[in-house]
Amino acid sequence: MNFSRRHFLIGSGAVTLPLLVSGCGFAPQQPTSSATGSKTLTFTTWGTDAELASFARVIAAFEEANAGTKVELNSVPYGQMFTNIDAQLQAGNPPDIFRVPYYTFGSYAGRDQLLDLGPYLETGFSDRFTDAAWAAVQGNDKPFGVPHHTDTSVILYNKVALESAGITSVPTSLESAWTWDELSEVAGTLRAAQAADVYPMAYNWQGNGVTRWLSLLFQADGRFLDRNLTDPAIDSDAGAAALEFSSSFFTKNFVPPNNTIKSSTFASDTWYSQTSAMVWSGAFAIPDATSTLDFEWGATFAPRGKRGGGDFGGNALVATAGTANPELAAAFLDFVTGDTQMRDFCETASLLPTRKDLSELGINFDVRPELAPVFLGQASTVRAEDSSQVASPNMSRIITVLQDNLESAFAGSTSTADALKSIADGIAQSTGGS
Repeated sequence: MNFSRRHFLIGSGAVTLPLLVSGCGFAPQQPTSSATGSKTLTFTTWGTDAELASFARVIAAFEEANAGTKVELNSVPYGQMFTNIDAQLQAGNPPDIFRVPYYTFGSYAGRDQLLDLGPYLETGFSDRFTDAAWAAVQGNDKPFGVPHHTDTSVILYNKVALESAGITSVPTSLESAWTWDELSEVAGTLRAAQAADVYPMAYNWQGNGVTRWLSLLFQADGRFLDRNLTDPAIDSDAGAAALEFSSSFFTKNFVPPNNTIKSSTFASDTWYSQTSAMVWSGAFAIPDATSTLDFEWGATFAPRGKRGGGDFGGNALVATAGTANPELAAAFLDFVTGDTQMRDFCETASLLPTRKDLSELGINFDVRPELAPVFLGQASTVRAEDSSQVASPNMSRIITVLQDNLESAFAGSTSTADALKSIADGIAQSTGGS
């Protein structure tokens, strides 16, 4: 099946597990409502073909290593995932384990709907993960999930477009990543060299991807929540710098006019159509881009402000608070984040590990393995103080605040000062802070 993760992520849905595994050597298993045995777990997720195949492999290995256990995998379309989970939680019949984006994790942990894994995990379990990853699954200093994988945005570029504009080299290390000023110079060169309807770049901040705008805030060494994660901290010099820099993309004609937060046109689509020469994108795009594009392309690091920074994307795995099998659920979450299992998942799905050892030693993507060091390097710029903010229990409401106010700022109808104040006020209302 030629399956596009790019369009999968915007709502086309995932294939069902039986369809997937029937062609991969795994026996199809239909989830049941009678999985109440002490050695049975139910696991609900969405996923691409590669992701679901890896989950099937890890389940088979877990069942083999733990005689008598059974993990029933239920694959649903992403667009239905959390409507279903919320309904099941309300009805009192949720799955034992489910997958959740980090920016959604906090809302479940904050409503006491997730299992505190602390009592069930061995001492030192947290040491296997990067600081940023472990910080993203905490609630009141307790682990309510395990960081399964991450992703972060770098800049993908059309080599011919850059070379035609006289740009013959791009940064090949974090230390040499473009500064904000240097990126603006590159974009200006492209703007002058290209047709009016072709743009230097496009930013992937559409929809819930608005959290990727926070990369610029972090690069400015700023925060949107204070260190207690209760009060807004965005109305600052760093906040102003990030907002002015991103607004300049529009005033300088660096991005298409419709490359806004609420646009129905995704940044990757403009790059695919060669309407933009560069695009911010995660590693998840690699397989689709490799199989689809007919131009030569590469990847380089996101720019640096006062420091390097990036978005903390990806997903955690969590157990529900009411699971009848907390020990078994914790054992499965331990197993699925083992080095062999995580390497398999990340390499086949083109995603980034949250394990410290794999991040440091490196992985090899099945597709375009030479690009893995760029994404791993960019992921290393994400700090625990950044990811912990994204995992706030109030993040779903903060996302709406960012969407509304950044859209207005980019449209030029709101000044930087007014936009920052409005964002800060909206965050305060969302968190109940001052």
